Amino acid sequence: MASPSQIMLTSSEGTEFLIDRDIADKSMLLKCMLEDIGEIGQAVPLPNVSGPILSKVIEYCTHHRNDPDFQSANDDAAADIGEWDLEYCKVDQGTLYELILAANYLDIKPLLDLTCKTVANMIKAKSPDEIRKTFNISNDFTPEEEDQVRRENELGGRRLRGGEAATTTGVVLV
Repeated sequence: MASPSQIMLTSSEGTEFLIDRDIADKSMLLKCMLEDIGEIGQAVPLPNVSGPILSKVIEYCTHHRNDPDFQSANDDAAADIGEWDLEYCKVDQGTLYELILAANYLDIKPLLDLTCKTVANMIKAKSPDEIRKTFNISNDFTPEEEDQVRRENELGGRRLRGGEAATTTGVVLV
């Protein structure tokens, strides 16, 4: 069983991972739970995280274990992504999606930010058709609905260029 400086995690299908406490503390969910209940002496079940994904999460937290400002990661969406993090995120879309869900569930803000930035970079400067192709999304608009949206977007753009103001909420003032 785990020593006081270690914790056992159990994935959704029952795979167990013995990790150091400082790695577990990268997850605000685990950190708060361990602070609230102390030494538990048994594995912590993580029913929303599969073994392969939990392994990837542990890999990320282990790599960043000595980052002094881990939870106060840069919120700047345009901030550079480090080389190791870029390589880490070179996974298939399904894995990336599962990492986003796991980071959210485990409350690991830097991992959530990284994976969401990765998705944002995947759609940056792409047309709607290119985005649909990238994410295998079917177009559920009829040609008539597409034309209507295009006209509305065009009209909205003219209004803004025509000198009318927009509020900070994005509502056009007429």
